[in-house]
Formats: sequence, structure tokens, C-alpha cells
Amino acid sequence: MAEVINFANFSLSNAKKQAPKVADEGEDNQSPMPLSLTTKRFREVDPAAALASARHEFGEHGGVNMSIEASATFTVMEAETMRRLFSGELGPDSDYFIYSRHFNPTVLNLGRQMAALEGTEAAYCTASGMSAITAVLLQLVGAGGHIVASQCLYGGTHALMSRFLVRSCGITTTFVNIDNIDEVRSAIRAGETNVLYVETMSNPTLVVADIPALAAVAREKGVKLVVDNTFTPMVVSPARLGADVVVHSVSKFISGGADIIAGAICGPASLVNSMMDLQEGALMLTGPTMNAKVAFEISERLPHLALRMKEHSTRAMAYATRMKRLGLKVIYPGLPDHPHHTLLSSIGNPEYGYGGMLCLDMGTEERANKLMQQLQNVTQFGLMAVSLGYYETLMSCSGSSTSSEMPPEERAKAGISPGLIRMSVGYSGTLEQRWGQFERALALMQQLPKNLNPEGY
Repeated sequence: MAEVINFANFSLSNAKKQAPKVADEGEDNQSPMPLSLTTKRFREVDPAAALASARHEFGEHGGVNMSIEASATFTVMEAETMRRLFSGELGPDSDYFIYSRHFNPTVLNLGRQMAALEGTEAAYCTASGMSAITAVLLQLVGAGGHIVASQCLYGGTHALMSRFLVRSCGITTTFVNIDNIDEVRSAIRAGETNVLYVETMSNPTLVVADIPALAAVAREKGVKLVVDNTFTPMVVSPARLGADVVVHSVSKFISGGADIIAGAICGPASLVNSMMDLQEGALMLTGPTMNAKVAFEISERLPHLALRMKEHSTRAMAYATRMKRLGLKVIYPGLPDHPHHTLLSSIGNPEYGYGGMLCLDMGTEERANKLMQQLQNVTQFGLMAVSLGYYETLMSCSGSSTSSEMPPEERAKAGISPGLIRMSVGYSGTLEQRWGQFERALALMQQLPKNLNPEGY
């Protein structure tokens, strides 16, 4: 039986190695009950404030930064301790570790920070975003199970659900329009469906999920709502709105440097404990382990995530507004005419804007490619590359890149135009400098409306 770990309270360094206290007669020896994540109190918590309130982990010799525990395996002072570790009597909550594929002190510290950020009881960090998604689905669904998911998802997630899980586990998925709550509700099969899966903001079409409404449906039907919050860290806090589990590709905005591949699972301690079970845990047994040095790198970047997300959002809003004035077909939830502008305004955290992603629909792939060529190779506005969250603007034609795993008919159903350019808006350079580069690229394409006044934005 695996030990139940109280992720909120245990120390990860400079701890005395003592066996867990056994409750006296009449005392409760159980872990604290999970807090309700949909209370008004939680909804009002600024994620930056919550992150700043998490315990600061000092280094081994009192350094302001935590130490990196780079060991793959850990020693014990007494032979009997090894048996107690494997039986679950001892573990990380009393500062005992077995092997870094199970728990590592540095990775656990990052997990505590991610839990604070998302307002969950616990979190565990993985080697990639896809490994986080896969592990959660394997743990919650199981062989022969059923998922209801948004029809517009990152191409890799769509392929995982529509192909790999079917072939390897017999897990099937029904893809639905999450805007239609009745369609979502009717797609959930009593006794079969285990998970309702959505992205807070869909990749790449920027459809915003009504998380409170979807959470209500999930509770009504007895399924778990899993939300991918990769596009909107800080901007939206899904767990505080009722989501059961929040997953991230930490490689993106949270990392911010386009130099790390990592993922995170944020949710109840009971889920994380089950995923780390020595006999049946999806994380423990499939082993998508985060390297401790990567965990250290990410933990050093989290304190300025709030500042970065505010600037990403500010730039994206400015670009979207000006593109709209030029007569371009721009998709951005911050624009009043976006169908989910009001929704995102109501569920988003104040002061973080509407996110750093925008889409520009050029109609055809040829026109999209022509514009991106000009923007990168002539005017230096941004870079043609997949991924997102970098300090430079990254651009890709989604239909032929990050959504190419989806069949053409599925892309059309999801609203992914052949000429849809997904932009992850960066914050390098000045706003006016970058906007001038964008305008010059448009002029070179002869796409500017005839009546455009270049100074009229």
C-alpha cells in the first residue's frame, strides 16, 4: 500500500529524518480533506499572490535558491528503513526518498509551486506536457474507457485520443462542440465515460471553454473535468472554477525561454498519490520523470511569470486591435466581437488580460506562408516556429503544422482554416518598433486596404 502524502505541509530540505507521527487515541490520523476549489475565497486569489505565499525553499547551506538534488537514488542509514520505504511506512513527507523516478526533492518543490499557482492541493511535474496528459488519462480512464473531449485540441492531443489510446488501450473518445452544453451532456455515457477533457483556450482557434458550466456537467454526470491550461497560465485558474485536474505543457509560457521540455499535473493529492503508487501508478510505472536540474530552472522562472503574462497579453491586445483596424481577419478573445470575450472577461483573473495568443486568418495557406516569409525574413517581426510562450513572436500555419495530425475534415469541423496563422506574441523590442515591422510586411504583400492611413491607428 503506497503511503498517502500530504503535499501541502512537508519539508523538502533541512528536515529531521523521523518516522511519521502516529495519532494518539481519538486523534484523526488521516490527511486533511481536500479544500473546495470552487469557493468564492479561492476564486478571488491572485495566482501571483498564491505563488508568493508558497514556502520558499532555501539551499542546503542557507542559499537563497534551493539546492538541486541531482541524485537518482538515495541512501538509508539502517537496513530496516529500506523495507519501510517500500512498504509505504516512510516517504517524502518525513524526508525519506527511494529513487528519483518516484519522488525527487527538487521536483517536489516545483510541484508545490505549481499547486500554489493553480490553486490545487498537489501537483507533480513531468518530462513533457504530452506525458502529463497521457499519464492523467491512463490513470483516470483505464482500458476500455471513454472520454468526451473538445473537437478542437492541440494536434498531438487529438492524435493521442483518436488513434494511440484506441489502439493501445481500447480507450475511445467522442469529440464535441464544447460551446454546446447539451451536446457535451448527451455525449457522456453513464457508466462508461470517465473524463471530460478541454483546453481553457483551444489550440489554435482560441475558443474559450466555459469551465464553470462544464464543471457543473461533469459533477452532474460523475466524471472528472481535465483542463489543459497551457495557453493561459495566470490568465485563468481552472481549478478555482471547478476543474478536477489541470495539466500544462510547462515548455511554453511557464518556461518562457523555448529551451525546456516539461509538463505538470495539478489536482487533488489523492490523484497524485495514486499516480505515484509503486504497484499501479501511471507516473511511477511509465516513468516520465522530470530531471531535477530542469525543475530548478523552472522554479527560478515562476516568480516573473506574472509579469511576462501581463506583457504578452498587453502586446497581443495592441496587435489585435490594430490588425482589426486594418481590415484583417483577426481572432483574439480580447476583442469585443470575439464570441467568448464576455466569458473570458468573467472567468479570467483580473489584470492578466486575455492571453498572448492571437490568430490571423489569411484565407489560404499560400497567403499565410507569404506573409510569414515577409515577417521573418524581411522585416524581422517574428520567427516561423512552432511552440509558444517565447519572448520573440512565433508564427506557424496551424493546418499544416501543429494541427496537421487531424484529418482535413476534423480540421474543418474545428474551424481551422488553411490560412490560419497562429501567433504567440512576444514582448522583445518596443511595441511601435514591432508594429512598424508588421505594417511593412503587409505593404510588401500589397495587402493593405487602399484607404489605409498608416498613421491612423
